Amino acid sequence: MILQVENVWKSFNGFVAVNDVSFSVEKGEICSIIGPNGAGKTTLFNLITGHLSKDQGGVIFNGNDISHLKAHKICRLGLGRSFQRINIFPRLTVFENIQAAVLTYRGKSLNFFTSAQTLFKEETEEILDKVGLQVHSEEISGNLAYGFQKQLEIGIALASEPEMLLLDEPTAGMSAQETKSTIDLIGKIVREKGITLLFTEHDMSVVFAISERILVLHQGQLIASGHPEEVRSDPVVQKIYFGRK
Repeated sequence: MILQVENVWKSFNGFVAVNDVSFSVEKGEICSIIGPNGAGKTTLFNLITGHLSKDQGGVIFNGNDISHLKAHKICRLGLGRSFQRINIFPRLTVFENIQAAVLTYRGKSLNFFTSAQTLFKEETEEILDKVGLQVHSEEISGNLAYGFQKQLEIGIALASEPEMLLLDEPTAGMSAQETKSTIDLIGKIVREKGITLLFTEHDMSVVFAISERILVLHQGQLIASGHPEEVRSDPVVQKIYFGRK
């Protein structure tokens, strides 16, 4: 067991966004969380990764209680994260974005006596190769196509050498071709590096294509969990999420 979420609650001005949610993820598993807009998926991710404080409940990662740790300390323990909205340095090159992430993880910084291009050059280029961005390494990241920016964000997350990745809607806003390329890329990375993956997604074709297990949130509550076919045929899920009787 790599991740355990135990009875987590979060409310905002009386509105309960996450309501007593508990689940676990096995090491090496590819697991997704689905639910309508406002179901609490992003809030749950923020609670797990320390970007929001919990009202109640706990989170165990790799045997460590991370319930009250700050986000940067959780990241250093091996729990990586991407966001719904692209979170890159748009004025830096693609290479510099990855390099900055590597430097941050290693606790290093640029100084006047070292050529920036030589700092962790090999590590940076290896990540660029993993996410398919070597040919774009010298481009300003803010000028990249949207799909490439999302790939860059995955590369930034990989710079922390995570054992587990939480990806928040990694294909949001992409074309069908960009979606396929990104999902193929994510699947390749997690298999090659043995990374555990937990992701949220609205595109059901993506969810059912790569998920080994699916969790369903509705109004902040976990209403179903199981293998893709179990979830697809669950009458509660069909009624609430897919709008079927």
